[in-house]
Amino acid sequence: MHRYKFILTRPFQFLPVIFGISVITFILVRLIPGDPARNILGTRATPTALANIRAQYGLDQPMWLQYFYFLKNLANGEMGKSILYKIDVLPLIATRIEPTIALVLTSVILSILIAVPMSAIAARNAGRAPDHAVRVISTFGIGFPPFWLGLMLIILFSVELGILPVSGYGTTLGDKLSHLILPSLTVALSLSTVLTRSLRSAMIEALKSDVATAARARGMPESIVFWRHVLPNSLVPTINLLAVNIGWLIGGTVVVESVFALPGMGQLLVRAIFSRDYMVVQGVAMTFACATVLVNFLADIVTVAVDPRVKL
Repeated sequence: MHRYKFILTRPFQFLPVIFGISVITFILVRLIPGDPARNILGTRATPTALANIRAQYGLDQPMWLQYFYFLKNLANGEMGKSILYKIDVLPLIATRIEPTIALVLTSVILSILIAVPMSAIAARNAGRAPDHAVRVISTFGIGFPPFWLGLMLIILFSVELGILPVSGYGTTLGDKLSHLILPSLTVALSLSTVLTRSLRSAMIEALKSDVATAARARGMPESIVFWRHVLPNSLVPTINLLAVNIGWLIGGTVVVESVFALPGMGQLLVRAIFSRDYMVVQGVAMTFACATVLVNFLADIVTVAVDPRVKL
């Protein structure tokens, strides 16, 4: 159990990271051109009305004092009040977090379902035509931006074939799943190309390992060798790569949610940025940051569980 001691100390190491992210987010948000008060009241608003709005949301305070109240709200489990929606930020995020979590989870599952078979085909046929085909597909796939893939999938499955919805999220479970297919596939196609390249290389090394060679010498069938020795030993670098790419995955959901009008946190963030809704931008950014840190923490736990040789 000593291998898991890092679980007790790692959360304390995350605190400076979260604090640094809060500072950077707070400063960058206020560098966005525009005036939140004027966005609310319009261009014909009187100076008195603008001053009242700024005072109501604390925008007339010095930046250091605004940041102090921001940290105070975080310590109390609050994120302030939205300028645009006129409600607390935390409940607002709670209403938008489900579509984003569903999109991320289904995207990761789909990307693994795509990457593992493609990597296995390439690794078991290294240097031959199937391997070259997988490598070419992966190389081209990396170059396609998610928004372009999303538009192509909409044209194919929604416009031409008419079998999948274009936008929205739905209300029933079946409706939600049907609305998630295209957005999830868009993210998964981009993510799986990165995972395939890493997993292919790891599988080739595992196929040449002493453990795999000894298993073959004992007469173990190649399929058993693959599932018992090759795949488990290949998962560690792939898990780490997936954790590293969680930031990209979250960024991809922002774009994809905008393309498919999915009412998640990405769409909320985009609208908040254009509306100069500082509190919402800060709240969503901090939520994304905490999610990224948590996923990397869980990835470390899974890595240690999968490979006892790893020590953190």
